[in-house]
Amino acid sequence: MILKQIAEYLEDGAASKVKELVQQGLDDGIDPKTILEEGLLKGMEIIGKLFKENEIFVPEVMIAARAMNAGMSILEPVLVEIGNVSLGKVVIGTVKGDLHDIGKNIVGMMMKGAGLEVIDLGVDVSVEKFVDEAEKVGANIICMSALLTTTMLNMEVLVKELENRGIRDQYIVMVGGAPVTDDFAKKIGANIYTPDAATAAEVAKEALIA
Repeated sequence: MILKQIAEYLEDGAASKVKELVQQGLDDGIDPKTILEEGLLKGMEIIGKLFKENEIFVPEVMIAARAMNAGMSILEPVLVEIGNVSLGKVVIGTVKGDLHDIGKNIVGMMMKGAGLEVIDLGVDVSVEKFVDEAEKVGANIICMSALLTTTMLNMEVLVKELENRGIRDQYIVMVGGAPVTDDFAKKIGANIYTPDAATAAEVAKEALIA
């Protein structure tokens, strides 16, 4: 079955094969949502589990993510056309003063793999940009990453900014990164802290379904 092959090629990181089979699936008249759910997302789900269990590492995840992006480049325009509804929107970025992005990129890919729409703001993102963009796109989740103890303090500034604007209750605030802890997340009033990328995607999905 072509969907099983898409998932397997994605796990192997064979981007050109994934792209080719996604196109073939569309040409054969398979529902684009089925290709997304049973092909691409199924493959990323397996990658997420393996990563969580330390059976694969960052390079393998990034290669699989590239294969997913290759498939999505064919699939996304078709899904937009038919009005595919995502589970929710996530605005993600690395906080102001911090240029690390590998962890953030993996979280973003895992969230896409869980069926969420991800708006990636990149690195060195100001509090204002996080909030303004979340308001503009109608996000459900604001997800912040930090790898430095000095920059993680901007996470608290963002929560305060949401409170000052009177919109704190509209967003699920997620935080993560090497120096961030559950205690810190609770202290600053964030909703969710997760220690790794795979868990972040799972918890985000659960929070939106709840």
